[in-house]
Amino acid sequence: MYAVIRSGARQYRVKKGDLITVNRLKGEPGDAVTFSEVLMIGGDHLKIGNPMVSGATVVGTIKSHTSAPKVIAFRYLRRKNSKKTRGFKQPISTVEIGDIKG
Repeated sequence: MYAVIRSGARQYRVKKGDLITVNRLKGEPGDAVTFSEVLMIGGDHLKIGNPMVSGATVVGTIKSHTSAPKVIAFRYLRRKNSKKTRGFKQPISTVEIGDIKG
């Protein structure tokens, strides 16, 4: 059995035991988190939401909080002696999927 969930502006296809990285979630490592925006549940019987599957939830556990690899934006203007470098590290959470209800 698998599910398609939405967290933030992204969609993830998950099944029990998967580790996914999502944008930083509130809570400490070890806390349970519930994803209520379930778009689809697959397996023996397919359930597709319009836009969400009613009554379906996916429960997971926060494993860690870290940062994603640095994204570097470099701007260069030729003949102007102008260079600008900026970096950004997105805060992320690693979540282990525990149970799919629905």
